[in-house]
Amino acid sequence: MSERSINIEQTRRFIQNAAERNGWVANPDTEFRETIAEGLTTNANRYGYYLCPCRDGDGDRQADRDIVCPCVYARKDIEEYGQCFCGLFLSPEKAKQEPLEVHQIPERRHQLDD
Repeated sequence: MSERSINIEQTRRFIQNAAERNGWVANPDTEFRETIAEGLTTNANRYGYYLCPCRDGDGDRQADRDIVCPCVYARKDIEEYGQCFCGLFLSPEKAKQEPLEVHQIPERRHQLDD
């Protein structure tokens, strides 16, 4: 676990930077984005990394490496559905939709386990 506490403002910057770096848009719904940011902040302080708050992790960085935000599934999810699993990151096209609707999308994690 991290000795240094992560605050919500650091998480907000992380979200914005991750979106910009990947050519995505952070969900413009402030309340929705803040809820995810709070979950990421809680997980960062609990586990020492930004574990996706929308999935069940193990709390072990190696076991959770595929669901550290932005998760390894995000790019494909955004290409296919216009959003990541959580709905935190959107394609630029989806972000322009009026009204913006984020829907549950299929979970890619553990698909190979079936």
